[in-house]
Amino acid sequence: MTQIALPLAWPEDPRDDEFLITPSNSRAAHTLEHWGAWPVMTAILVGPRKSGRSLLARIFAAKSGGAIIDDADARAETDLFHAWNRAQADRRPLLLVADAAPPEWAVKLPDLRSRLAASPIATIAEPDDALMRMLLERQFLRRGLDARGDLIDWLVQRIERSHVAVMRTVDILDQEVLERRKRLSIPLARTTLAAAALIQQPPEHP
Repeated sequence: MTQIALPLAWPEDPRDDEFLITPSNSRAAHTLEHWGAWPVMTAILVGPRKSGRSLLARIFAAKSGGAIIDDADARAETDLFHAWNRAQADRRPLLLVADAAPPEWAVKLPDLRSRLAASPIATIAEPDDALMRMLLERQFLRRGLDARGDLIDWLVQRIERSHVAVMRTVDILDQEVLERRKRLSIPLARTTLAAAALIQQPPEHP
């Protein structure tokens, strides 16, 4: 599967059609790439916001010719029921994208509940160290910020392990560098992120 940067809230970049694959999301990517092995023609992709799940879904649709229903857990149950049935009848794969798996959807229609239970689930987990590092490197690069390896390592060990935290961290540091006209460094990051409550440990020397 092509590797690309996750689509986050920043001007579009030609590399935004890439999906970065590490152990935290490789099983989800593998499940979608091998859709022909699904027991039914519908699967469910779940993962946190900003995790690249919509991008992965679009890659799946482009490769398989399948259909996507985003925010599936917020859709009308009858619509999901008919879409699930249509996918089986047409033999066209359908991917339902949501924040969490169906047990948390509180589905009322028994027939839909049983169909969802039969559908494989592909889960994107919170980012591991490798993905955190790649996301930080990619986002700093897009902002034109010189983030050295020691700073990246320092951030990976201190900020919350989430895709959203990566974006908030880069946004805040980018703004601080612009306003103070200082070089991006560990001391600057320590002071800035502690003030923004983005690092949970007390300030310390690297």
